[in-house]
Amino acid sequence: MRGFRNPRRTQVFLSNFGPIRQHFALKRHLLRASLYRKQLSERFAAWHCFTEVTQNPSAF
Repeated sequence: MRGFRNPRRTQVFLSNFGPIRQHFALKRHLLRASLYRKQLSERFAAWHCFTEVTQNPSAF
């Protein structure tokens, strides 16, 4: 909890951060570098699409 003064805020942050981190956490040791880069770029593209829709719902 270093950097967090309020345990409740810590829990809120971690509950939101966990699923986001899992989206980008690939098992690098099981993938070739080229496949890792491809999958990571696909995940970033999906993330950018999702965040664009949530930040600007009228664009959808």
